[in-house]
Amino acid sequence: MASKMRISFVTITLYLLISQAFVHAVRAAGECGKTPVPSAAASLSPCMAAAGNAAAKVPPTCCTKVGALIKTAPKCLCAVLLSPLAKQAGIKPGIAITIPKRCNIKNRPVGKKCGSK
Repeated sequence: MASKMRISFVTITLYLLISQAFVHAVRAAGECGKTPVPSAAASLSPCMAAAGNAAAKVPPTCCTKVGALIKTAPKCLCAVLLSPLAKQAGIKPGIAITIPKRCNIKNRPVGKKCGSK
């Protein structure tokens, strides 16, 4: 009887460990891959002026970072633009989403809109 309880305990423990690993893996793979949205947003800091003003010139470093982001994780741009961090920073998603076009980034999502913005 003690051996059956031990087998049950080991089985339950293994099940819990495996399910925790699965949940962690699912959480880790979001819109920005394994990069948290706030970290992705921080990497786009060179875009701040252009993200709030349609008439502002987009810096080359911003274009490089946005181009790389679109290439590796296209959904990440919208996740960043709609994040609470972006809102706090005064980013206007309707203007910021024009940055790929203003940078003349090839293979950008055409007519891309984020949420209802």
